[in-house]
Amino acid sequence: MATGKSSLDDLRRQIDRIDNALHDLLMERASVVEQVGDVKGKDKLTMLSPGREAEIIRRLLSRHRGRFPRTTLVRLWRELISGMVAVQAPMTVAVFMPDRGTGYLELARDHYGTTTTMTPWRSPGQVIHAVADGSAQIGILPMPDREEGESWWISLTGDSAALPRIVARLPFSGPGQGRGDGIEALAVGLVNPVATGYDRSWLAIETAPDVSRARLRTVLGAAGIEPTQLSATQRSDDSWLQLVEIAGHMTNDDGRLARLMEGRQTVLRAVVLGGYPVPLSTEELSE
Repeated sequence: MATGKSSLDDLRRQIDRIDNALHDLLMERASVVEQVGDVKGKDKLTMLSPGREAEIIRRLLSRHRGRFPRTTLVRLWRELISGMVAVQAPMTVAVFMPDRGTGYLELARDHYGTTTTMTPWRSPGQVIHAVADGSAQIGILPMPDREEGESWWISLTGDSAALPRIVARLPFSGPGQGRGDGIEALAVGLVNPVATGYDRSWLAIETAPDVSRARLRTVLGAAGIEPTQLSATQRSDDSWLQLVEIAGHMTNDDGRLARLMEGRQTVLRAVVLGGYPVPLSTEELSE
């Protein structure tokens, strides 16, 4: 009859065997990722796939069983994904950090990896500039409805294809324990968001002056666009610029934008600023 000690030793040997198998699979995955990098080329921007990353995590959660915490599973895979990105090329994240302890650095580390290079900047404009000039591949910015200074999103409304676009909303899987609690942020990069089936998009809409939010919602609905959040408004004498979050994935060649601007009486111009996969819900992360 096996003793308690020998049974424990046997279980530990099983764990060692499993750890070795997991390690072998990690090394195999890294080898495949290297091949992916060779196919994509040396452009650092091609290594970023926010939509694909979200799809991987949702797929794993859908098949997860047992008592291992779902939140831990997600955090493990976020760290794994960050390491695999580094296999292709080093990445730098520019973080809005006007003061230490504001939470944005913690959100960035939780999502983009604890060993990824993070550079702090005191203003949103500096973050956007770092992404635009290529010194950072991702920028972490405050939610527009929390802004106390510059309305950074206005700088994304130009027609240039080289402008950063919104690509993620953080935290994707809830804040880490004691880190960034209650803070949300948007991530920007020089990549085009792709549809995942769980998406939100951001529109900057120039309207005639004095267009109320109720009127804007009506006009959006008539064009087949479902607004989920009207975040900010910049007013001038000639027009107002309104920031709107909408349901679903949208690009600037979407036919609904043309319908939105028909007649140009209410909406004078509309620009898609990017979008993101919807963060995981409490229900999706529940045990």
